[in-house]
Amino acid sequence: MDELDGGVTISDFRPEAMSLIELLRRSAAEMPANEALVFPDVRLSYAELLARVERAARRLWAAGVRPRDHVGILLPSSDATVELLFATSLCGATSVMLNARYRPSELAYVLKNADISLLVTTAAGAEHGDFTPRLKEAFPMLDAQQGGALQLPEAPRLQAILLWEGESRGGFTAATSLGEDDVLPEDLDRVRVGARVRDPAMILYTSGTSANPKGCLLSHEAMTRQAQMIATRWQYTAADRVWSPLPLFHVAAMDGLLAILSRGGTFIGMPRFDPDESLRMIERERATSLFVPFVTFLQAMAHSPEFATVDLCRVRHANTCFAAQPAKVGEAWRVRAPHIQHVGTFGMTEAFGIVATGGGTIDPDKGFSGLGWPLLGTEVRIIDPVDGHDLGVGQRGEVLVRGPTVFDGYYRDPNKTAEALDPQGWYHTGDIGSIEADGQIMFHGRFKDMLKVGGENVAAAEVEAVLAQHPSVRLAQVVGVPDERLIEIPAAFIESHGEPAHPDELIAFVRERIASFKVPRHIRFVQEWPMSASKVQKFRLRQELLEELGIVEG
Repeated sequence: MDELDGGVTISDFRPEAMSLIELLRRSAAEMPANEALVFPDVRLSYAELLARVERAARRLWAAGVRPRDHVGILLPSSDATVELLFATSLCGATSVMLNARYRPSELAYVLKNADISLLVTTAAGAEHGDFTPRLKEAFPMLDAQQGGALQLPEAPRLQAILLWEGESRGGFTAATSLGEDDVLPEDLDRVRVGARVRDPAMILYTSGTSANPKGCLLSHEAMTRQAQMIATRWQYTAADRVWSPLPLFHVAAMDGLLAILSRGGTFIGMPRFDPDESLRMIERERATSLFVPFVTFLQAMAHSPEFATVDLCRVRHANTCFAAQPAKVGEAWRVRAPHIQHVGTFGMTEAFGIVATGGGTIDPDKGFSGLGWPLLGTEVRIIDPVDGHDLGVGQRGEVLVRGPTVFDGYYRDPNKTAEALDPQGWYHTGDIGSIEADGQIMFHGRFKDMLKVGGENVAAAEVEAVLAQHPSVRLAQVVGVPDERLIEIPAAFIESHGEPAHPDELIAFVRERIASFKVPRHIRFVQEWPMSASKVQKFRLRQELLEELGIVEG
């Protein structure tokens, strides 16, 4: 795809590598009065956002954050989340975005694995409630902490937990109690100008094929160049207003946020998704682009009573990925608003979200049949997973990706890094894909033992490990089965010790320990496993369940 967007060609494209804070500072310098952020109760211009980022950075610095430290951010999607992302960059530190749906055991694992020295959270989370009870459960000694640095055996690097909203208590320190006025602006400016674009800007955890999530190391260059490439492909300008309901701890939400901020336009977010309010917000805020690639959101909006009457005339573009979703969902949107250019996206956390997408002057129907073309500077190959040779047009094989937005490895996991990144810099995705005759990428599933539940990655091994903790479970095996609303849902096969537990008991047991989207929807019991020479043949378990449920795959 030589022509990127309405006449922009490869020779005209000049991406800049910069730090996260410089991306924001550039837009604030060029259009300080433009609206940067809109949340239900907050509006911030670029000048106002930058001022709040600088204040937040002084607070972090006063709390002891220094270059290369790891700062955990556990917040619902809000203006504070955005402030802290950029404030962490201004301090020269690395953000670790924590999934607000994590259960205590998941929080404890990531806080230790990521070597987080400071965690920022709130006692007034609108979407997921007060985070402090979960943290107290994760760290039983937290309440007993009295002043000074924390001393938690489960997270030895964690020095403090800041409450961005709320009063100091036990092991929690109110951010408002810090002496931010004693921090000189020039101290932070020295750090800012010394930043290296290949330093890690963020560690973003993603479920893998092991029981615990893996931390992807994402550089400033990967994130800021990606933002510029997406903005170019989608023709974003300072006049665009991008609405997204996605949580900001998700890589896709970060893509939408940084892309529009790189152009000086407006990002419109919400702390929790509500289909009726989403449609009203799109109309009220005059959104021009929708960043909502997950079927759960699109389907709920299409079924909303507001869908028939809401004014969508200003929306010119939407990242909806209809090629990978049930046809009837895409058709509902096509009929309701035929003027919108729909595009697909193909990507993963390890490539900071988007590897390929549509846009520009493409045939509108292409947005319903494919997931787009690789972004500029990004190379994609389809190889035979057995012998590694490149496959031809339309042939299905493993997708390999190489380019400036690919991650630098998994934090503290050299073995998995070596498995994923080969010596030539190719990331082996484990995804099954093809490149069609028009150059678009199509996704056909995963070689890895992974599920994609409503847009969230779920490792079968993680769910299996939790089920195995139940006293009645001898062995658990988890597979994914198709679902009209969520694309895929977990189903568990159980070999029991003696009398099997009731399926509802097992589901409740899992729900108490991991995020709700990972919980199995089906439980089946087995006496004998279908085996190869040494492994359970999960495909046979899955096929038996599909037949039982009457599901026929296309």
